[in-house]
Amino acid sequence: MAEILADPALWLPLTFAGLMGLSILIYVVLDGFDLGVGLLFPFADEAEKDRMVASIGPFWDANETWLVMAVGLLLVAFPVAHGAILTTLYLPVAVMLVGLILRGVAFEFRVKAPERYKRGWNAAFFAGSALTSLSQGFMLGMYIMGLEVTLATLAFSAVTAVFLTVGYSFIGAAWLIGKTEGALQDKAVEWAQGGIWGLLLGIGAISVASPLVSARIFERWFSWPEILWLSPLPLLSAALLVALWAALRRLPSDDDRGAWVPFSCGTGLFVLAFFGMAYSFYPYVVPERLTIFEAASAPESLMIILVGAIVVMPMIAAYTVLAYVVFRGKATELRYD
Repeated sequence: MAEILADPALWLPLTFAGLMGLSILIYVVLDGFDLGVGLLFPFADEAEKDRMVASIGPFWDANETWLVMAVGLLLVAFPVAHGAILTTLYLPVAVMLVGLILRGVAFEFRVKAPERYKRGWNAAFFAGSALTSLSQGFMLGMYIMGLEVTLATLAFSAVTAVFLTVGYSFIGAAWLIGKTEGALQDKAVEWAQGGIWGLLLGIGAISVASPLVSARIFERWFSWPEILWLSPLPLLSAALLVALWAALRRLPSDDDRGAWVPFSCGTGLFVLAFFGMAYSFYPYVVPERLTIFEAASAPESLMIILVGAIVVMPMIAAYTVLAYVVFRGKATELRYD
């Protein structure tokens, strides 16, 4: 450890990899639930759609800030990796941007548009959420497959796209359980009970595929004593799934007790899956091709960027926390005065 801290060429890339990973994790959890809310739009009536939008209205734009932070860190701290990843994933990234733009525009316009146009903006909001979720899932699958473009990797990425989209719809339903009440909360419980299977299959598919794609990853997970030290990850995941299933069977409750348990358990599953992936691919930023040390910018550049990151990231975190504190509680009637 002392040797790492004494050499900026070692600890700076590690620091930026950690900051980038943290930004991605926060984005997946936070923007995941508001993407999920958009994915559930077709199953709700008009009044419920307004309440669903009200539940994410104060948060969704702040949530997307973490995606900008993650991509920005990749660009400035690991420019070689940024080029390699974006070259392969150019098309799904473009689709994701179209989805984000469509969702943002629809979010603002659906409330203010005349009634005859509202259905179209509702469809646009769903389409933007679906495009964003599917493209992110596709990119995840391609990354796990080592960014190799073959028929098999494309097929796996398509499956991952579906599973991540279902996972987002689950975390969106879990968010609605905590933020709503009455008939909409009842529906959200049913949506979450259906979505849990997609979440389970998605985590399972990624967990099985990663070791099979890379002998190095297989060795890291199934060697002794690593398999012993890593056993808490699958055991904790199984425990969270059991707790999640038990909580959903008891909900909704008359006193709203336990309404946030599904969202907490779902977040825990996302976090555990993320740390499992991080362990699998470390120290590579481009799987099996470029390590974080090979792809990193010069230490002098990283030191300057670090100063900016130390200032900017706490500000984003503070604003995010403030938004969730100020707008805590149940979602109320959607109004734009």
